[in-house]
Amino acid sequence: MKFTCRITLLSIVTFIFTTIATNLSPVITACAQEPGDFTVVMVGDILLHDGIEKCALREDGSYDYTEVFKHTKDEIEAADLAIVNEEVIIGGEELRVSGYPSFNAPYEIADELAETGFDVICHATNHALDRGKKGIVNCLSYWKDNYPQIMPVGIYESAQESDELCIYEKDGYKIAVLNYTYGTNGIPLPKDMPYAVNLIKEDKVIRDLAKAEKEADFTIVCPHWGTEYNLGITDYQKEWAKIFADGGADVIIGTHPHVIEPLEIVTADDGREVPVYYSLGNFVNWTSGQGRGVANRMVGAMAVITLNMDEAGEVYVKDYGVKPLVCHVESATDGATVYFLDDYTQAKSFLNEIRKRDDNFSYLYCEELCYSIYDKDSWR
Repeated sequence: MKFTCRITLLSIVTFIFTTIATNLSPVITACAQEPGDFTVVMVGDILLHDGIEKCALREDGSYDYTEVFKHTKDEIEAADLAIVNEEVIIGGEELRVSGYPSFNAPYEIADELAETGFDVICHATNHALDRGKKGIVNCLSYWKDNYPQIMPVGIYESAQESDELCIYEKDGYKIAVLNYTYGTNGIPLPKDMPYAVNLIKEDKVIRDLAKAEKEADFTIVCPHWGTEYNLGITDYQKEWAKIFADGGADVIIGTHPHVIEPLEIVTADDGREVPVYYSLGNFVNWTSGQGRGVANRMVGAMAVITLNMDEAGEVYVKDYGVKPLVCHVESATDGATVYFLDDYTQAKSFLNEIRKRDDNFSYLYCEELCYSIYDKDSWR
């Protein structure tokens, strides 16, 4: 009799908990599916000069870029969406690895970008055609064959691909990333691949933005524009920022000048306030330049953006800012790496070999440069 009573009591308790769980499950599911904060980070130009390649070169002829990204990897990997501007084409050793002025990177840089946690790779740069059509084909083939989850943008193998948007989807968010360059250093597009590199052309830009409005929740435009080594903003950049914003861009993140430029708000015709990072500067760099101002090229920034979704399903910018960066270089294996400015030191800066090219370089110089470009309230 006691045994029977225990069974009955257990059955009653089980029934009660099952009923409660069943009734609550829709609520629990709804809470789990409700989008929370969505973080986006982007870094600027990966400019693989010969000095960087020598630091990564191993005795067996392979390349290892682990050290380059070591001090920024955690932040990049933790973001919901991480974007980078891959300044140089990744054509592989078949096309000869080289630095300035005609760049080509080994495939190992792609491996490390994937390992570091980047999701979208911007390839529409003025160096995209440094190895011609073959460079484009090799680069895209390597991404597709080895890292199909990663989305290269700005270069294409077919007209159909050039018409398809890069839309990154995660946790209920659909983010379009558009990438264009002002030109390709005078190198013409391949006659049989006129779509190979996305150029900043108004008809193409407006068409892509309109499509993004229909297919995505939020649009980030990454233009390769501006004037090299200019800390200010050109009229060309201002004009295009307005065109992008009016067309539907929600955030604009620029590259190419190789120095940091201001972060400002552009108001679109519909009243939206669009953050514009005019230039993130270099992320990785060992310039061959000499003299005053060269130190500026070693300072970059990480765009840090937090998105959220309102009750109507509209995605909006909840917060945005920058994390200043410094590229540190020494002539040794693994001698090139990137630090957040907050983690850099005056003592370390005196070991940076860029001082041989511009003796103004120091931690304090980098800090003052960042203060002159970015309002301290925008630092994250």
